Order: sequence, then C-alpha cells, then structure tokens
Amino acid sequence: MINIFEVSETNQMIEQENLDVRTITMGISLLDCISDDLETVRKGIYDKITRMAADLVKTGEDISAEYGIPIVNKRISVTPMALVGGACCKKTEDFVCLARTLDEVAKEVGVNFIGGYSALVSKGMTRADELLIHSIPEALSVTERVCSSINLGSTKTGINMDAVRLMGDIVLETARKTKDADSLGCAKLVVFCNAPDDNPFMAGAFHGVTEADAIINVGVSGPGVVKHALTQVRNADFEVLCETIKKTAFKITRVGQLVAKEAAKRLGIPFGIIDLSLAPTPAVGDSVAEILQEIGLEMAGAPGTTAALAMLNDQVKKGGIMASSYVGGLSGAFIPVSEDQGMIDAVNAGALTLEKLEAMTCVCSVGLDMIAIPGDTKPETIAGLIADEMAIGMVNQKTTAVRVIPVIGKGVGETVEFGGLLGYAPIMPVNTFGCERFVNRGGRIPAPVHSFKN
Repeated sequence: MINIFEVSETNQMIEQENLDVRTITMGISLLDCISDDLETVRKGIYDKITRMAADLVKTGEDISAEYGIPIVNKRISVTPMALVGGACCKKTEDFVCLARTLDEVAKEVGVNFIGGYSALVSKGMTRADELLIHSIPEALSVTERVCSSINLGSTKTGINMDAVRLMGDIVLETARKTKDADSLGCAKLVVFCNAPDDNPFMAGAFHGVTEADAIINVGVSGPGVVKHALTQVRNADFEVLCETIKKTAFKITRVGQLVAKEAAKRLGIPFGIIDLSLAPTPAVGDSVAEILQEIGLEMAGAPGTTAALAMLNDQVKKGGIMASSYVGGLSGAFIPVSEDQGMIDAVNAGALTLEKLEAMTCVCSVGLDMIAIPGDTKPETIAGLIADEMAIGMVNQKTTAVRVIPVIGKGVGETVEFGGLLGYAPIMPVNTFGCERFVNRGGRIPAPVHSFKN
C-alpha cells in the first residue's frame, strides 16, 4: 500500500517537478484483419480499433482526474502494417490507403498518435516490405497521426544494408514531401536495430506478433524528479548518488504501475509492461541534460558525459525494475535533442556534437533522436549515420534508433520549430566526407560472433 507520506511526495513530484505518465498505449493485433481484398482489410482495421479503443481516451482522462496524475498522451500501436497489408497491397498506393485508414480511426477514437506503419526487415525484405517502405514519404505527408518505424538490424541477424541504403533515400524524400512543415514528417519516422515488440513511445511503437490480441503498455517519465532529488545530494559520492537515482526511479515507476493496472482493469485488457524511460520535454527543468549537469558536468557533451549517462541509465533500470511486475519497452534515458532544452543549450554552446551524441547512444536507451540536420545532406550520408547506429545496437545487444530530420531549405546555424512535445532544434552539422562506396555495396553485414547462443 502507498502510505500518506508517499502520497504527499508524489503530489510534490507532479506539481513541482514535472512528473507525468507520458503515455498509455493500447497495443492491438490486426492479424485477424488480413485478407486479399483491400476494402475488407480497411473495414476490418477500422472496426476492430474503434471497438477495442473506444474508451481508451476517456479512461485515461478519468484516471488522471481521480488520481491527480497527468497522463499526457493516449496512443495506439498495431501489428506492423507490412504484415497486415501483405496479401492485399499490390502497389504503394494501396499501403497509403491503409495509412489513411489508420489516421481516420486515430481521429475517431481521439488518440494523438497511432504507431505500426512498420516493417521488420533485419534479414531481408519481402515484396510487401519494400512497397510499404517506398510508400512512407507519401503516407506521412497525407496523414497527421500515423507513425512509421522500420527495424533494419538485430544482434541475431545482422544489418540489412540494402534496407539501410533505401532508408537514406526514404528519410530525405519524407523531408521533401513535408518541407512546408519544416520536414515534420521525419519526426514521425524512426529506424531501429533490435526494436522491442512492446514499446509504448512514438514514433517507434508497434504491436509485436508475439503479443496478445490487445495489451496496455504505459510509459512514465520524470527527468525533473530525478534532477530535484540529485540537488539534495550535490556533494555526495557515487554510492549515495546511485542510491538516490534508484530510489527516485522506484517512486516514479510506482506511479506508472498504479496507472497501468487501473487502466487495464477498467478497459478489460491485460497489463503489458511499464516503460520507465526518462523522456524529456521542452519544459524548463524536465531535461536529461540537466540531470547530467547536476551530476557534475558543465554541459552535456563535456568529457565524462558518456560515463555519467551510463550510470544514470543503469540506476534508473535498477530502481524501476523493483517497482513493477513487468518492465519492458526501451526503459532508460532518452536523449532527443529537440525535446530537451538542456541538449539544445549544449548544442548551441558548442559542447555537444553529432559524434558525441553517437558515443552517448552506446549507453542510453535509444539512439540519435530528433536531430535536425541540413536539408542538403546526401541520402548516402543519412544511410551512413543509420548504419553506424545499427552497428552499435547489434554489437552491444541493445536497442538503437535513428530519427534525424533533414530540414529542406535550412542549414547549420538556423533553427527549426516543431511545437508541442517535439520542441525546437538547432540544425547540427554532419560530417560531409563521402561513404557512398560503403553503403552502396548491398547485402547484409553478418551478425556478431556473440549472437550464436543456442
């Protein structure tokens, strides 16, 4: 049971330290909607999601009102659409039609995002996978709430370099298709290595084929809470520092567990996992970079940043895992540039570069996230960035991702404004030395030797 002291403490975390439940995400399997007729699939998708998620938003709002816990987003993730549309989609326009259906049903039930316009191609691509990938620029330009993710590699299978090279073109084309909105389509597109089946965060959420018919996954967030706790132990040694982070992560995760169990009970859908990631927002004081500063760095990017982030990530996991029956998703510290005011300040001060961010991804939960780059960046260069990040995930047996935004018509020194939780970002320089011969080789980078564990 939660005692009266914990209630008071939780209230303070919510009112003064930006604690929130970032998302309740309902995962829905669409495997039973598969048909060789496009209209049948569209109707099946629309009917099933409206039936399953009819009360999702209201339930989140009711829980938020009753418990006084902010629940920022209500979202849906679905079975990767390359699987759902494989039999009925004969051309890219057919997949775009399914994307429009997802967008319509997301608006109907009131969620802010729907994820799962996805393909899993870590070892190879089917015809349906290729069609979906080629349809992404159009699909993201004609929809508002659809998010797309492609898994290009894994520790078990290696890296699909044909898909990596293709995604360099797709990211750039998505930027061009949405250039009137500062290439915002790319904010809804992410590529993964070792993508988890139960991630509640966008843009990478999809409902894995190993999951139940429907599931409730919750993502909590509390960088401001962790920062505040660390101000109380400013001159302490690492033992005290680690204990403080663990205890704080435990408290944050308890809030998420309460919301998840309550939502699952009210909706009559099983509870899946808590994702206990520290996901920053543009709000002042809600920053992972500021936690790193509180630990002792002048700014994120200074020498010691990777070590500090590794410690933070590990202690968050150790503390949070004791507070929930099931922890999953990404779970750790996110480092999206545009969504974290401290990261933005570090970039503007020259303390944080793309290369340092890549080093940090070796020890954090995701990867190169919400990074604005010049609009004239070559697709081969984007593919090279993706390949580097996929390699980090493959070798280190962890999830890594790339969500970069080539802002068409803008260059280094300019700023792009996305708004809301997506924030704003300074456009960062990219290494312009060529990698065309490397990314154009084709084929697959083999899995590392430690992948063979059977």
